[in-house]
Amino acid sequence: MKFPDLSLSNPVRLRDLIRQIRSAKTAAEERAIVQKECAYIRDSFRDEDNTWRCRNVAKLLYVSLLGYPAHFGQLECLKLIASTRFTDKRIGYLGAMLLLDERQNIHVLITNSLKNDLNHSNQYITGLALCALGAICSPEMSRDLSGEVERLMKSSNVYLKKKAVLCAVRIIRKVPEQFDVFHNSVRSLLSEKNHGVLLTATSLVTEMCQQNTQALQVFRKLVPNLVRILKNLIMSGYSPEHDVSGISDPFLQVHLLRLLRILGRNDTEASDTMNDILAQVATNTENSKNVGNAILYETVLTIMDIKSESGLRVLAVNILGRFLLNNDKNIRYVALNTLLRVVHADQNAVQRHRATIVECLKDIDVSIKRRAMELCFALMNSNNIRTMTNEMLEFLGTCEIEFKADCTSNMFLAMDRFAPSKQWHVDQMIKVLTTAGNSVRDDIVSNLITIISSTPDLHGHTAHQLYKMIQNDITQQPLVQVASWTLGEFGDIFVSGQYRKPEDGDNLQINEDKIISILERILNWSISTVITREYAINALMKLSTRFPDSSNRIQSVMTYYACNMNLELQTRAVEYTSLFTRHDNIRASIVERMPVLISNQTGNTNNGEQQEQMQSPVENGLINRETSHNSINNEPEVDILKMLDEPIQTNGNDMLGLNHHYDQQQQTSLSSVNPSENFLFDFGTPTNHVYNTIPPMVAFDKNGLRLTFTFDREDTKLTIHSKATNSSSHSITNFTFKAAVPKTFHIDLYPANSTNIPPHNTEALEQDIKISNPSREKLRMRVKLDYLLDTNKISEEMELNTFPEQCYN
Repeated sequence: MKFPDLSLSNPVRLRDLIRQIRSAKTAAEERAIVQKECAYIRDSFRDEDNTWRCRNVAKLLYVSLLGYPAHFGQLECLKLIASTRFTDKRIGYLGAMLLLDERQNIHVLITNSLKNDLNHSNQYITGLALCALGAICSPEMSRDLSGEVERLMKSSNVYLKKKAVLCAVRIIRKVPEQFDVFHNSVRSLLSEKNHGVLLTATSLVTEMCQQNTQALQVFRKLVPNLVRILKNLIMSGYSPEHDVSGISDPFLQVHLLRLLRILGRNDTEASDTMNDILAQVATNTENSKNVGNAILYETVLTIMDIKSESGLRVLAVNILGRFLLNNDKNIRYVALNTLLRVVHADQNAVQRHRATIVECLKDIDVSIKRRAMELCFALMNSNNIRTMTNEMLEFLGTCEIEFKADCTSNMFLAMDRFAPSKQWHVDQMIKVLTTAGNSVRDDIVSNLITIISSTPDLHGHTAHQLYKMIQNDITQQPLVQVASWTLGEFGDIFVSGQYRKPEDGDNLQINEDKIISILERILNWSISTVITREYAINALMKLSTRFPDSSNRIQSVMTYYACNMNLELQTRAVEYTSLFTRHDNIRASIVERMPVLISNQTGNTNNGEQQEQMQSPVENGLINRETSHNSINNEPEVDILKMLDEPIQTNGNDMLGLNHHYDQQQQTSLSSVNPSENFLFDFGTPTNHVYNTIPPMVAFDKNGLRLTFTFDREDTKLTIHSKATNSSSHSITNFTFKAAVPKTFHIDLYPANSTNIPPHNTEALEQDIKISNPSREKLRMRVKLDYLLDTNKISEEMELNTFPEQCYN
C-alpha cells in the first residue's frame, strides 16, 4: 500500500486518515498507518505547530477510539481549550472528555479554563464547559465550580439552564453533600414551563434523593407539585412539540413516575397523595404502542413499590397480565420479569393470571420460558400444588435439557413445602426422576432418600413403585440410585408384601431372586456410573442379612468384584468379602437397617433443600476415604484464594459414604463392635469435645445483605451455619457463596436452601460449611459473594480473619 508523504507542510486530513485505515487489509498494515501518523503528530506537537494543532488532536482522538495509545495529546487538549477560537475549544473539550479523567493529575490544570468559560458571553462555549465539567469532574473540581453551575441554573437562557442542571446531576453523583448548594434552585425549576428544563430537573431531584436521605425528606413535600405536573401532562391536548405516538411527552412522564416511586417508598402520606394520579395514568394510557407500554410499565413499578391501595395493586397486576398477551416477545418478557418481582407483594392478584403464565412455558423463546418457569414455582401453594405439579411435569418432559436440573430442584422444594401427604410427595418425586432422566442434581437424590427414610409407612410402597420403574429401564441413573438404596434397605418388606398396595391394582409377583438379579444387572451394566454401581453393591451387601437364602449368591458377587478395575468398587468388595469370611459374627449389626435420617435444616423450610445428616456404617464406616465423583454443582470451581494459595474445595452430599463426616450416633454404634476388629474400618473412636458457647459472627453487612455465622464444634471439626437475610426493598437473586481456606484446613461447602433471598427480611437463605482443622490453627477464610440486586450484578470478595477464638482453640 502506498502511504502519503507526510513531509509536506499540510498534514493528512481526518477523513483521509479514516479512509486509509479502513482500506488496510491486515492488522499489521493498520498498525503501520497509525504508528506513522502518530509519529508525525508527536513531531508536530514538539515543534509547537499551532496551525494544525486542532486537526492533529482530532486525528489523535480517532486513533484513541481505535484502541491505540493517545496520552501524549493531553496537554495539547489543554492548549486548545485555552484558545479563543470556538472550533479549537470544541476539539479541546472533546479531547479532554476522552483522554482525561480524575485519576490523572493533569486534569486539575483545566479548572481555571473551565471557570473562565462558564462565565463566557457565548452560550455555546459555556455549554461546552458544562459538558466537560460533567464528564471529568473530580470531587475537588466539583466543590470549586458548583457555585458557577448553580448560578447558570438560574439563567434565563433555557439552553444553558438545561446543561447546568445535567452538570449538577453529575456533581451530586460525585459529591452527594453538594445537595445544600443546589436544592434551593431545584424548587423553582419544577415550576418551569419548558419540558426540557422539567426533564433535567426531575433527573436532578431523583439523583439527590438516591444519594442523600436528607434530600428525600425535603422533596417529599413537593409530591403535590409533581402530581400536578403529571396530571397536566395526561390531561393536556395535542401538542405537536411534545407528542409521541399520541402521548404527550412520554419521556417526562416516565421520569416523573420514577421520582414518585422513590418519594412514595415507605411513606404512607406521600403514597396517598399519588394514588389517584397513578390510577388515572394506568387507566387512560393507550397500550397499543410501545410508548404507552413504557409508561404503563413505570406506573406498575411505582404502584407496587409504594404503599398503594390494594385495588391499585390489582390494577397494576392486571396491566402486566395484558402484557403477557402481547405479541411482542420483549413486552412478554418484561411482564414475566416484573411479575416475578411483585409476586410476593400480592400473590392472589398474580394467581388470577396463572393460566396465561403457564401458557408462556410453551413459548419458543428460552428467556420467556425460563422466567415463566420461575414464576410458576413462585405461584405454587397448598391449594394449587397438585395442578401446578402436573403442569410442571408436562413442561419437564418437553423442555430443553438446560432447564431440567433447575426445574427438578424447584419441584422438589415446592413439593417439600406444600405436599398434601408424604405418599403423594414420594410418588410425584418418582415421576419427576423418571421424566427428568439423568438431568437431576445429586442433592435431590439424597434429599429424596431422606424423605423415604423418614416415612416408615411408605417403605414397602416406595420399594414397589421404584422396582416397577426400573424393572425394564435402568438408564436413568438418579432414579436407579434411589431405587437401589430403597431396595437395599426395605427389600425384605417389599418381598413380604406387608405394606399397603398401590391403588392401581398392580400386583407384582416378586421374590428375593428378582431383586438380587436387578441389582446385579445394575452393577454389571457397563454404562452405569460409578456412583450408581456403588449404590448397587451397598444394596446387595445390605440384603445379605435380609435375604439369608441369597447370602452365598451375594458373597460370590463380592468375590468377583474384589478384582474389579475400579479401585472404589474393588475396595468395597474386598471389605465386604472380609465381613463374610472373617467377621461374619458382626455382619448383621454392621448392615442393619439405617436409623431415620434427620434433615439438616433449622427452622426455615420455605424453600429449603433438605440435607441428610445421619449416615449408616455400611455407607460411611467401611470406606474411610474421600472421592470427588460429585460436586455440589457442575460449574467450574473458581480459585478465590490467591493470598491463601488454596482453591475452593466442595464435596457432594450423597448417601454412599463418599465423604467422611460422621454422626456421634454412628460412631457410638461402631465403637460397640469388638475393638480388636476395628482394623477393618480404619478409624478408632476418638473422644469428641463439644463446644456449645461459641458466639455468632456477622461476616458481611452491605447493600441490605447480612450474612451471619453461628458455630458448632466437635474437637477439630467445626460446622458453620451461614444465614443470609435481605433487608432491602428488592429481591436478591442468583446468590452464590464461595469460600476457601488455607491448605492446612479442609472445607466442605454444602448446598444452600435457595439461590433467592426475598426483601424485607421475610425469609433467610441458609447454608452449612464444615471445616476440619487438625492442627488447630487460627481460622482464616476467603469468601466470594455473587448476586443480583434488582437486576444489578454485584460481586464481593473479602478475607475473614476475626473468627471467635473458640472456633479453633
